[in-house]
Amino acid sequence: MPVKNRFAELLPEITEWRRDIHENPEILYDTHRTSALVAEKLKAFGCDEIVTGIGRTGVVGVIKGKSDGSGKVIGLRADMDALPILEATGLPYASKTRGAMHACGHDGHTAMLLGAAKYLSETRNFDGTVVVIFQPAEEGGGGGKEMCDDGMMERFGIQEVYGMHNWPGRPVGSFAIRPGSFFAAADQFDIHVTGKGGHAAKPHETLDTTVIASQIVIALQTIASRNVDPVKQVVVSVTSFETGSKAHNVIPETVHLKGTVRTLDGEVQDLTEARMREIVDLTARAYGGRAEIDYRRGYPVMVNSEEQTAFAAEVASAVSGDCADAPLVMGGEDFAFMLEERPGAYILVGNGDTAMVHHPEYNFNDEAIPAGCSWWAEIVERRMPAA
Repeated sequence: MPVKNRFAELLPEITEWRRDIHENPEILYDTHRTSALVAEKLKAFGCDEIVTGIGRTGVVGVIKGKSDGSGKVIGLRADMDALPILEATGLPYASKTRGAMHACGHDGHTAMLLGAAKYLSETRNFDGTVVVIFQPAEEGGGGGKEMCDDGMMERFGIQEVYGMHNWPGRPVGSFAIRPGSFFAAADQFDIHVTGKGGHAAKPHETLDTTVIASQIVIALQTIASRNVDPVKQVVVSVTSFETGSKAHNVIPETVHLKGTVRTLDGEVQDLTEARMREIVDLTARAYGGRAEIDYRRGYPVMVNSEEQTAFAAEVASAVSGDCADAPLVMGGEDFAFMLEERPGAYILVGNGDTAMVHHPEYNFNDEAIPAGCSWWAEIVERRMPAA
């Protein structure tokens, strides 16, 4: 396939971009260096329009085809931000910023979309307009929502939008996708338990918040096992248990719990939140204490559109020879906000036998670059064929 051959030629250059971004990770919206690099590359490629500062530090490039008789406008999105993780890869191009690392492959996503933008700017072999979207703050910051709230879809007339994520454990350059609900809604909660502290040798004189909080943790697990339909998915994870004391002989006055809830269905999300509020309040009261929950809705369920998913799978099969059925993923993905605004699809590209994402030894596999770039380019050329 000519596209794949071209990206094989560009691989050393795109790899160099990727490793430079990896070496200089930036977290959330502080992607100033990365955003500047992206804008500089898009300008060098000859993009027709480049806009910075969308969604605070997002970058958008516009590439017009040889003709525009179709009137179609397709958005292609990559994320740019890193994670607050101490890198442990030992690579020559490892992070130079202590405590920040591209542990999710956003460096690879950005580099692949830049590669696709270079190719599309060179060839213009399509009838319509491509909008390349480089987003900050995917890792918990809601950068996709910020870009949408800035009017990106309307401003650039985007009609469909496509995204991609690397996936460790899948063969390098292979693809997987599914229609409908794909990635989970990701909510967060904080629970504050209050009782009566005192000496550990006299528990009868206290209202033991450690016991109360422990009962709450256990009771929350009954939401999945006894409240939600067994064929539906929900994860309630308490990830932190902090007491108001560090002494061995003190029963603490307060306990702070925090964690996350993952669901793939709006009704299950509503049920889970309601049951959590009841369990937290009533369990604490049953033991004579008090507890309050701060429950915050985060990223919504990411839902792939049926038609665009079928098309994306067809393109993936053309690029790599096959496209597998992807499993449901209980992780969150803020591309969900863009898919709420416009129909589109999100696909997984294989990263090979590597450490999992969000692991200090993870590294994006540069061998996946030609397949990823080719998929984006083929999305454009097949969806908007040149007249």
